[in-house]
Amino acid sequence: MIGTMVSVVQNMAIDCANAYELARFWSEVTGRPLHPEDRPGDEETQVLLPDGPILHFNQVPEPKTGKNRLHLCLCPRSSREEEVGRLLGLGATLVADRRHSDGTGWVVLVDPEGNEFCVLRSESERAAALS
Repeated sequence: MIGTMVSVVQNMAIDCANAYELARFWSEVTGRPLHPEDRPGDEETQVLLPDGPILHFNQVPEPKTGKNRLHLCLCPRSSREEEVGRLLGLGATLVADRRHSDGTGWVVLVDPEGNEFCVLRSESERAAALS
């Protein structure tokens, strides 16, 4: 029976130089806690998201060398502009501004270790554009 033979995504694994510090950044981004057993210096840490896969950080010896083939896209509860400002204040860096005058588009940022992620419009911004 094919319907019972599926896999469930448990986590999104992110290779990094400092697992604990990068997990702390993403904990601030998402407003979600680190795993209660995670400590500074741990080579593996997790950010516990309320639904779906957790963010799992693996400390690896090799540096990041290219563009991510997989990245996170964030949908803020505030406006996109407010969230971009907040994330820059947490230590993210602006890579590309793909916003359009009609309100569509996104902003590409990188986390403190250079992993790309996008900030999309909020649900309220999308709803306002449809009105």
